[in-house]
Amino acid sequence: MEEANKGTFPLDVVKNIFSNIASIHAFHSQFLLPDLEKRMGEWASTPRIGDILQKLTPFLKMYAEYVKNFDKAMELLKQWTDRSPPFKAIIQEIQSQEICGSLTLQHHMLEPVQRVPRYEMLLKDYLKKLPQNDPDRSDAEKSLEIIATAATHSNSAIRKSENLKKLMEIYEMLGEEEDIVHPSNEFIKEGHIMKLAARNTSTMDRYLFLFNNMLLYCVPKFSLGGPKYTVRTRIGIDGMKVVETSNEDHPHTFQVSGKERMLELQAGSEQDKAGWIKAFRETIDIFQQKNESFKNALKDVEEVSVSKAELGKRAPRWIRDNEVTMCMKCREPFNAITRRRHHCRACGYVVCWKCSDNKAHLEYDNYKVNKVCKDCYSILTGEGVTGGRRKGILEIEAAQFTDSSIMSGFLQHSEKGGKLWQRVWCVIPEKECLVLYLYGAPQVTKTQQHINMKLDSHLFTQSAETRDKHKNYVMQIKNYIYYTLFEAW
Repeated sequence: MEEANKGTFPLDVVKNIFSNIASIHAFHSQFLLPDLEKRMGEWASTPRIGDILQKLTPFLKMYAEYVKNFDKAMELLKQWTDRSPPFKAIIQEIQSQEICGSLTLQHHMLEPVQRVPRYEMLLKDYLKKLPQNDPDRSDAEKSLEIIATAATHSNSAIRKSENLKKLMEIYEMLGEEEDIVHPSNEFIKEGHIMKLAARNTSTMDRYLFLFNNMLLYCVPKFSLGGPKYTVRTRIGIDGMKVVETSNEDHPHTFQVSGKERMLELQAGSEQDKAGWIKAFRETIDIFQQKNESFKNALKDVEEVSVSKAELGKRAPRWIRDNEVTMCMKCREPFNAITRRRHHCRACGYVVCWKCSDNKAHLEYDNYKVNKVCKDCYSILTGEGVTGGRRKGILEIEAAQFTDSSIMSGFLQHSEKGGKLWQRVWCVIPEKECLVLYLYGAPQVTKTQQHINMKLDSHLFTQSAETRDKHKNYVMQIKNYIYYTLFEAW
């Protein structure tokens, strides 16, 4: 708060991160702790605590506000640590103090969430040891009922925080390259598995991370600092199917097929196989149920939304932010940093920035220009939307590049100074002939890496105005690339 008062960062940031922790601290330091300490001093004459707890436990409900704000606080803390060097510096300075015990701020912020469940556990133990006819039993049991209600909220927050902690661990295992740390992502299962080759009977060691909305199919890589993996393919749960297969040469096999890729996998045992299939099927079922609920919610919204005839002529009913967790157009999950919530001023839907990157004149707002979703834009203007922003070069599939490339094929690749070589699919697209793109395989949708190749200045002296000169230019590029790759090999 001292730093915020100096103007280093907004006061609201601090208040939103710490919620009502000051009130919780005041309750403990001024009421609960003094009363318990006083009773301990009088224990010989008054051996009971139920009366104190019954009087004060209703105030434990104030923890509910802190617990409900916990996810938002974690996200806000990460956001400001990433974007503000002064904020990050003050956090690190405080964490380095001896009183903090070398623990992070996130760890300390979790303590109030865990406090109420601890009270519940201690009171249960107290009641187990209390004789049935003890005068303190009635008050203690009533106190336990109140505490158990308050603990329900905390237990839910603890599960969420443990899940976020696990996501952070996986994020580090993947070299901090995959954007998976988000409250909407829920970790389900992980483990080693064998992948059966599509063309022969060979097997390859692989590692799977299963989440509520996707499967990360990974390749283990050598590391001295603990397990590390490279993501080969990300397969969405939407449309995924899992079936058991039989293979004479390889027992315990099953097949996972998604929109992005099909995998034939071999588990270590029949029990391991059953565990994976069960996890996949339960995840798919839950995903489909939520997807169906989302579709039904959309139907309900459509019933009260503005009709096409009235679109732009009357103000719509805005869908509240907390009513949706994903874009109502592309269905990508929202987050506070890269995919925030926006409202279409024509239909009132909550959409992401990609789906709201259009503007149109709205009659109900005196024909002022307003931000609208791509569907409303098409209806209001009669023009088609080109699809928002142009697809990034790193998002284009290997297959699309290969069809229009100068060169493509498999090469062995190793990091600079590394000893581990990996077979990768390399593509040099016509539109970016000075960049070499590395994929795990021809059908993979995301690049592992791209390498910018430097050319000598004399290659650019030729004019590209005529077709012949352009062909000559491309041939020089090709020859240079062949030479460069051969030299590298």
